[in-house]
Amino acid sequence: MGVEFIGKGIEGWGEMVSGTKTRTVVAGAYEMADRIIGRNPLEIEKIWQELYRVFFRGGPINMTIISGIEMALWDIKGKYYNAPIYELLGGSARDRIKVYSWIGGDCPADVVKDAQDRVTRGFDSIKMNATEELHYIDSFKKIDAVVE
Repeated sequence: MGVEFIGKGIEGWGEMVSGTKTRTVVAGAYEMADRIIGRNPLEIEKIWQELYRVFFRGGPINMTIISGIEMALWDIKGKYYNAPIYELLGGSARDRIKVYSWIGGDCPADVVKDAQDRVTRGFDSIKMNATEELHYIDSFKKIDAVVE
């Protein structure tokens, strides 16, 4: 999601993970955006509290939307003050951090090829789906196939 600091030409970006409720998250993001358009995006805590304390609190849909909006607001604030976000949050906590690369898709046959590609690009850690698509509650047949 992109948010713009109106009149300042500063845009901020945040990520909303939707899982299987993408249209719901998008609709909720538009609805929450209606509440904050034109507001001072530097007032992150004030906006966060207002978005959180509306009728229904919490839940995976609302929290992913609020999280994405909050990321975008922090991005704007960092750009506005020309400072990395970690400086605005109290300074760095470590000198380096280990990162991984995501291997998407649900095709285990592609995992080796995709993992080798990540090694070629300098990664030594990956996160991936190691199974074909599964649902939270699925058949024993699919679970047995994963174990196999």
